[in-house]
Amino acid sequence: MHYTTLIKDMPSDARPREKLAALGAEQLNDHELLAIILGNGTRETSALELANQLLDTYHGLRRLRDATLEELVQVKGVGKAKAATIQAALEIGRRIARDIETKFLIQSPEDVQEYAETVLVQEMRGYDREHFLVMYLDRKGGVITKENVSVGGLHSSIVHPREVFKTAVKRSAASIILAHNHPSGDPTPSRQDIDITRRLTEAGQIMGIQILDHVIIGEQTYCSFKEKGLI
Repeated sequence: MHYTTLIKDMPSDARPREKLAALGAEQLNDHELLAIILGNGTRETSALELANQLLDTYHGLRRLRDATLEELVQVKGVGKAKAATIQAALEIGRRIARDIETKFLIQSPEDVQEYAETVLVQEMRGYDREHFLVMYLDRKGGVITKENVSVGGLHSSIVHPREVFKTAVKRSAASIILAHNHPSGDPTPSRQDIDITRRLTEAGQIMGIQILDHVIIGEQTYCSFKEKGLI
């Protein structure tokens, strides 16, 4: 027999809404935030258990965001109302991130760090494979465009300079920022990360296109090569 622990039966400091009120939304993990969005579960499943089930099914928020309404309602306990609420909440997050990005000017290392915290961590931390992203900047530091130039296996992403600088030349970018994620959640640079960054930096110097930073995204955190003195 399956026994469900109702949220109302949990200690008050462990209930998602009370925890949010006491500590702030940033202190909640993904399934606690999703449980609040769901509002309630079913007779057999609490909102927290249903949130866990959804995140397990879609391997995190990133893929959940891309799920269609028809796909969401296939998960037991998720009807059309809950599916619509999930999609609306995730779309709001996507629009906020896009709005922040379009207004960003990157003119200092501190700006890169703010961009990493507000945009890149939220966008890339849910990937289950390494994605190598390049942001192309104009002379004023505005983001011209960004491209996912490589998707690696479970443990690595291999990037060639021509893939990185092709768009830079085409769009007349003055500088670029490199970013990739570590699915393990640990943003510590590997030997391969350092070698690839050195190769790309040397190629950029030849072409007159500066690499401002290389940011590695982990789970709720990041590592800046510039901040660490690696670039």
